[in-house]
This record gives sequence, C-alpha cells and structure tokens, in this order.
Amino acid sequence: MRLLGDILEGIKTRKVLGSLDIEINHLQIDSRKVSKGDLFVAIKGTQLDGHDFISGAIEAGADAIVCEQLPDSIQKNLSYIEVESAAKSLGLIASAYYDHPTRNLVVTGVTGTNGKTSIVTFLYEIFEALGIPSGLISTVNTIIHKETSDATHTTPDTISIHSLLSRMVEAGCSHVFMEVSSHALVQDRIAGLLFKAGIYTNLSHDHLDYHGTFDNYIKAKKKFFDILPADAFALINTDDRNARVMVQNSRAKISTYGLKGVNEFNARIIERSLEATYLKIDETEVWVPFIGDFSVYNLLAAYAASSLLGLDKEEVLRIISQLKPVPGRFETIKSKDGILAIVDYAHTPDALLNVLTAIRKISEKNSKIITVVGAGGDRDKLKRPIMAKIGIENSHQLILTSDNPRGEDPVKIIHDMISGIPDEYKKKILSIVDRGEAIKAACMIAKPGDIILIAGKGHETYQLISGGEYHFDDREEVRKFFKEPE
Repeated sequence: MRLLGDILEGIKTRKVLGSLDIEINHLQIDSRKVSKGDLFVAIKGTQLDGHDFISGAIEAGADAIVCEQLPDSIQKNLSYIEVESAAKSLGLIASAYYDHPTRNLVVTGVTGTNGKTSIVTFLYEIFEALGIPSGLISTVNTIIHKETSDATHTTPDTISIHSLLSRMVEAGCSHVFMEVSSHALVQDRIAGLLFKAGIYTNLSHDHLDYHGTFDNYIKAKKKFFDILPADAFALINTDDRNARVMVQNSRAKISTYGLKGVNEFNARIIERSLEATYLKIDETEVWVPFIGDFSVYNLLAAYAASSLLGLDKEEVLRIISQLKPVPGRFETIKSKDGILAIVDYAHTPDALLNVLTAIRKISEKNSKIITVVGAGGDRDKLKRPIMAKIGIENSHQLILTSDNPRGEDPVKIIHDMISGIPDEYKKKILSIVDRGEAIKAACMIAKPGDIILIAGKGHETYQLISGGEYHFDDREEVRKFFKEPE
C-alpha cells in the first residue's frame, strides 16, 4: 500500500479532483483486474482506449483514476488525476509505487531488430557465472537471480516491469539485462526506468505493420538512446549503417563494436566449423561453440558491455568460451545418419539471410540446404515475398508453411510469399500449410550430410491459429522424426 500523494510526486498534472491522502492497494491498467482501493490508469492503446473502461473500473472498486481526459460524470468520493500522457505518468507512478527499483540496480537495455535475446541472455549468464546476482527480461524468459519464468512479451507492460525489478532488488540482484522493443518505446512502457547502459545491434525490415514506415521504426529505436542519461554508456554496432543515427542526440558516452573497421571492441573470425568458431576478440584468440557472423556480433556485444560494466576481460572471455546458444537460436539437432537440423527464430528478411549465409559458409560442398519457413499473420505483409526470395536464393529446396497465421488464412500468407519468388525458382518450392507436415517432409527429403533450417518460431512452443493457441514446438517435431529423446 502507498499513499496516492506519494506515488504522484513528480507527476505533471493538469487537474486533481479529490483527496491525495488515500492509500492505494494496487496499480491497474486492466479494468477487469481492479479491486477495492486500486488506482486505475486509463491508457490509450492501439486497439482499446482505457478511458472507455473508467466506469467499469469504478464499479469494480477503484478509489483513484489517472486519465488524459476526465469523464463526464465525476463521483465525489473518488480521486481523479488528469495528466498529459497517462502512459508516461504510469511509468513514474509505478517506479514510485515500487520504491524506485532502478535506483538500486544497474540496468542495461538492448534494442535492435536482431540479437536482443542472445545478448541479454549472454550478459546475464556472464554475470551470474562470476557470482554477481542478476536479473533478465527477455523474449524467452524472465529470471530473478536463478528463479526462471516464461515470458509473454519482449518487453512487459509498465507495471509488470517495475514489479519485476522490485523483486530483483529484494532478491539481491545488482544488475539487470533487458530487451527493449520498438513497441515498448513508442508506447512509453519503459518510462520511469533509469538505464546505465544501452546496446544497439542492428536495424532491418520488421514491424512496419505497426510503425508504418522504416523511418518511424528508426525513430522508435533512436528514442531509447535519446533518453539515456549522461552517466550511461551507449554501445553501438558500427557495422550497421544506422548505428551513428541512433546516438547522434544521445547524452551517453558512446562506445563501439564491430567486425569491420576500427572500433573500441573488435572481433575477427579465424576459422569456422559445424560446431564452433575460432575468434580473435581484441588481442585474444578463443573458440566459441557458436556458428555464424551474427553470433559473433552478439558475443562481441556481450563481451564489450561486460568490460564497460567493469568485469575483467580475460574472465569474460573464459566464460564466453563455455556459453551455449539461447533456446531456439541456431539450435542444432543431429540425426543418427548425419542430417543436421537447425531451429532458429529468424522471422525477418535480414535474420533469415544471416542464418542461411552462416549455414552456407559451414556446409560441405555436396551438402544440400533445405529451408522450412513461413510468415506470421496479421503482421507486416511487405516482408513475406522478400523472405521467400531470400529463402529460395540461398537454399536447394524451399518449403513454405504456416508460422503463426493468427486471424489470416495461411494459404493466403503462403501465396503472398510465393509472389516474391522468380519464375525460374518456382520448381524448387513446396507449399505445405501444416507446419508439422512441412517439417516431416524436409526430414524425409534430406540425406546424410544435408542441413535443414526450420526458421521463424525458434523457442516458441505454440501456434496461433484462428484466435486459438495450440501446442507446437519445431524442435519436438524434428526429434520425433529423428527418433531423438525430447
């Protein structure tokens, strides 16, 4: 419980009606979860407007309302706070309600199209391996020191973030590593958080269904570096052409990493194999159990950030040499007769190209690459033909299938993908709507020495079809056919 006046301290209000000397039990943005004594914050979302649910929140027992426009009917026994931005105010309110957890944590945020999950996970594992209790907020899971739970969003809602961070403080964590999505930035879900570090990975075609244009997508990502304080650092991948744009107005100290040119932190690939990559990071050579240039970028970012956060470089490299891939990120499963299946979350054109490029560099001369890929429904339609074209141009066989079709007809999604394939390649594609059957077909086509890429879902253990959620795991399907143990 907190006094309303205390958790509103620092909030710019336009109008206050009622008492601020009341105790608040919980913060809520969903009127269905409101109970007696709660504060309801009316957020304007992309689909729903919280202002339409103020009366429902009051009926459920809310004692206070934060909104951008006061309702027509005002009840005398309630408190109303009108603000310019309910979303931004919620971040500050949540921070105060949970005793400003980020004042007691070193919070590192990672943003970009690809690599976020891997980098935050590597950082968490590096710090924990050195005995530094840490927290993780990622697309795959949330970890409070060593207590793990499944994630529901790349970046949780504002109240959940502050609640998690408060629990991390209570658990004795000193550092937190979290993904920062473009949606969260636009929706001010990270308002009220104090970041000590920001990492930029790369930017490619994604989420244009939400942002509208690539320029808006850039602006959304850039917003993160604009809000970093002067005592923070911004670590950017200079091999990405948008890196300098991200930090051109940032007050943070700028550090750089990359595989090309001269950077504060550099890496060079010396040797590749099907199981590992031999690297030179700064002046030290090390084997890492990862494949592909994109993996090297992610490891280098984690190494650089760890160094900037004060860890010993040699110790960090020792731990990096022992790390394992994040679930669903270039996760390999090998059959007894030598067929290699790779399950990867690649669901953007750039990510798919990166993974296929990595596979081509390590594959044997006579190995065939068979790619299984789809595209999500009710999402950016422009990337569908691009992904199919990348798939067919970098594979010997392409199987188009369902991803998470959601409310769309999966056959229509596949047709959208086929539209990007040149006529001379169309004999090399199969269309199998059922994802399980598509994976089975790939396994049946493959011969010893061939490589199967199953792209798009990675760690996900479900499919979203026609409003329902059904259990489905690419890895289980492969093991089923390979007769491998789960």
